[in-house]
Amino acid sequence: MHPPLTLHRHPMCAEIIEQFQKCHLDHPYAKFFGECTDLKIKLDKCFRQEKAVKRKANFEESKKLKERLQAYRKEASGTENIM
Repeated sequence: MHPPLTLHRHPMCAEIIEQFQKCHLDHPYAKFFGECTDLKIKLDKCFRQEKAVKRKANFEESKKLKERLQAYRKEASGTENIM
């Protein structure tokens, strides 16, 4: 099972998605007997790579947000002690 094959949500895999969809259109019955399996495997690998890239970017963004939050908390706790 794969996520919905929308090109705008998976720009890294757009070419493989198009090939996979074309294969399904060109082989409406043979697709059930493994005609498009090679493309499906390539598509799954591409989705895994795309997910790894997104996961890394989200982690980096999370680290930056945590640092900003800690700096804000430190600054806020410092101003409370002065008053």
